[in-house]
Amino acid sequence: MNGMPPDHANAIERMNRFVQRMNEVDRNLTAPYVVPKDAATLILVDRSGTRPKVLLGKRHARHKFMPGKFVFPGGRVDPGDKRMPVARPLDPHAEANLMKRVARPSAAKAQGFALAAIRETFEETGLLLGVSVSKIPAVPSGPWAAFAHANILPDLGDLHFIGRAITPPGRPRRFDARFFTLDASAIAHRIEGVTGPEAELIELVWMSLTEAKGLDMPAVTGVMLEELDARIGDGFGHDLPVPFYRMPRGQFIRELL
Repeated sequence: MNGMPPDHANAIERMNRFVQRMNEVDRNLTAPYVVPKDAATLILVDRSGTRPKVLLGKRHARHKFMPGKFVFPGGRVDPGDKRMPVARPLDPHAEANLMKRVARPSAAKAQGFALAAIRETFEETGLLLGVSVSKIPAVPSGPWAAFAHANILPDLGDLHFIGRAITPPGRPRRFDARFFTLDASAIAHRIEGVTGPEAELIELVWMSLTEAKGLDMPAVTGVMLEELDARIGDGFGHDLPVPFYRMPRGQFIRELL
């Protein structure tokens, strides 16, 4: 490609492919403008076997938002998330990237994004992610009480920030979503009965990245799987730049934070 080094040319081709996939989706963008809500999503990766597997959940068919689709656990950031104590803070590179392109950035806000991903994963799957401790400090009310009851603190030290995407203007629900990944060895406890026929996620599946790419999932979910795959190939370091997808003028663009 015009004399460019092969690795650089491959990276550009890969980036263009990801952006094209986001732009090929047929979307109804006629809804009145709404401000996107801060959200967070977590990709759990199990590396205990010969091939890494990721955890996906299938949404209930009766849900208005993405019915029947396979997704990663996630949802809106709650104000109390940034007040949850942790066993270890975020890696400095992840923290710095989470504060980029954010109104009133702070370390607490960055930590809140990461903790929202862990809380939402618990609410949707029953999985408590973190480390066991002998004593728990005061925690915010609500779902975080389950962590205190189990003597588990979230551990953000090994959490990777791998992507960010904003729902296009013209959609009735919009999210400014941060995508994280964490090794499945972080599962410290599980509460049964959270998923099922009447739950938000009716089933959970562990699948290889290759198999997962064939599921019926939103475009952004599939692209973040591709981003994760590419990131692993690039060494999976915290210091790698983080892709940021947004649609400023009718077409998705991919920037790097």
